[in-house]
Amino acid sequence: MSRPILPGATVGVLGSGQLGRMFALAARRMGYRVHTFSPGDDTPMGQVADREAVGDYNDLDAVAEFASRVDVVTFEFENVPFDAARIANEHVPVRPRGEVLHTAQHRQREKDFLHGAGFPTAPFEHVPDRAALDAALERLGTPAVLKTAGFGYDGKGQAVIRALDEADEAWQSIGAGEAVLEGFVDFEREISVVAARGCDGEFAHYGVTENRHRDHILDVSIPDPDIAPKITANAIEIARGVLEALDVVGVLCVEFFLKHDGELVVNELAPRPHNSGHFSFDACVTSQFEQQLRAVCALPLGDTRRLRPSAMVNLLGDLWDNGMPDWRAALADPALKLHLYGKAEARPGRKMGHMTAFGDDGEDAARRVIAARDKLVAARSR
Repeated sequence: MSRPILPGATVGVLGSGQLGRMFALAARRMGYRVHTFSPGDDTPMGQVADREAVGDYNDLDAVAEFASRVDVVTFEFENVPFDAARIANEHVPVRPRGEVLHTAQHRQREKDFLHGAGFPTAPFEHVPDRAALDAALERLGTPAVLKTAGFGYDGKGQAVIRALDEADEAWQSIGAGEAVLEGFVDFEREISVVAARGCDGEFAHYGVTENRHRDHILDVSIPDPDIAPKITANAIEIARGVLEALDVVGVLCVEFFLKHDGELVVNELAPRPHNSGHFSFDACVTSQFEQQLRAVCALPLGDTRRLRPSAMVNLLGDLWDNGMPDWRAALADPALKLHLYGKAEARPGRKMGHMTAFGDDGEDAARRVIAARDKLVAARSR
């Protein structure tokens, strides 16, 4: 049994974006101190943390100094170098383990893990160079999706190849580097399961969430969609299996394609709180961020029950194109919660915040939250 890390202790986070910000808010509410380490300053998390340490993740001496001042280290995104996790672990527990990040931050390692453990994936091929792409396309056929092996997110580093003569263009578009080629999945919808696992193996989940994308970026998430109960049960069981097989302590999201015949295909893993779980901040007894804190501090996991049906919509930098959005117009809906991340510069496609709305059911909540977002610009233009 791991020793509990109790309120009053200091939690260190590698990374300092919006996920860290929401984690820090949950942790400070429970009486913890929070330190963050990242290359930036005045970051979304740094604005609310007790200490914002600025340094390069590859500066292992700086990482060691950071870890020596906290009681446990966790992550807010998976693209932290494995060596940073290794060095931190010489001083304090690191949860989830650095090996979990090592697997999830590289698509080939992630696919190899999933396939080797028997989880359902699309057919895939490793593409270390341009010559290997042609051979991989011969084996998988077209259409297929070429993805960078590492550091891809929100649809970046991906290209659909619909015919063999598109291979050169696709290879250049992803940066002409190591990649993975996946067979194209004709899916009905995309869903995810955010789940947590404690130090003692305790498991908790947030059910199934439907995710609707726009330009490859998550747009709207609707918890508890109208899908067959057996699909929901299967998705949760796969998520449990993934957390157990990786020996995760913390929060992890499993993203799925749901095919038209009801078959599930694992698309990606995210070993930290996930955009599709942001609704939990307002709509659940225990948010995914408090759950991460509970897990990494060896506390009992919290209740994940919904307080009310809800839906979440992302707020991208495009909303700022012609000036500040009209927050008053959106907040005219009393059943709406606004979360802004404190980012100084609004850029197209950049996640600046999100809103959660409540309704009679998930679809009603989705209509309300989308209508509120529409008002941000419509009211300003009048």
